[in-house]
Amino acid sequence: MNADRVLAISRRQFYVLWRAPQRWFDMVVWPVVDAVLFGAIGIYFGQQQGGTAASVAFLLSGIILFHVVFQAEVSVATGFLEETWSSNLLNLMVTPLSELEYGAGVALFGLAKLLIGVSLAAVVAFALFAFEITSLGLSLIPLAAVLIVVGWAVALVVIGLILRVGQGAEMMTWGFIALLLPLSGIFYPVRALPDVLQPIAQALPTTHVFAAAHKVVNGHPLPWGEVGIAAGGAVALSALSVWYMTRMLATFRKRGYISRHM
Repeated sequence: MNADRVLAISRRQFYVLWRAPQRWFDMVVWPVVDAVLFGAIGIYFGQQQGGTAASVAFLLSGIILFHVVFQAEVSVATGFLEETWSSNLLNLMVTPLSELEYGAGVALFGLAKLLIGVSLAAVVAFALFAFEITSLGLSLIPLAAVLIVVGWAVALVVIGLILRVGQGAEMMTWGFIALLLPLSGIFYPVRALPDVLQPIAQALPTTHVFAAAHKVVNGHPLPWGEVGIAAGGAVALSALSVWYMTRMLATFRKRGYISRHM
């Protein structure tokens, strides 16, 4: 893998973002809005039940960690979408750039966007609600790592769908994340979901990440069993997403979908 090509893709992603301020919305506006929204909800329900600090911590830790998987997925998926929106995909396919180099470049720049988005949410949570995400301690590292892997895996599925059915599948960039939000038990235990949805929720690696985070927020040690289940699920999801995206890329090339979809 050529490091110069990887960095060139990251620089290109930066130039596109810099010249299109509307694309800062996911990275800047959503984290701030979510931190204010769920912080306020936490204060309201905490006041009703006499436990404001615990309620705010529970909701804000969930939404900040959720933005890890959100930013990881959206950054990579929209990075690929930029090539379809600008009709640049054909140009990339005739260069010596490999798929791995392109993916690495987009993911590298995506990490920078993730850092900005999550940091903004954390700053707002601290400034307005006196909540410090660092209260999770070193537990934050493995939890965030699993969420990043899940976000990248979901992004590969989205890219595979776009390669197969065209730009109409771009809505799933935000659609899959919208499905993860209620099913992952970010703000409540899985047992609060309808019975029919609980097995689906338990199969998601994100569910176990947030279950572990809730334990830490409540003053318990990090449950490594939950982290292990989450990590195993993230690896399995990544393997399936790579397989799916690879198959869709092969179909894309074989059937000449570049002229139909892009």
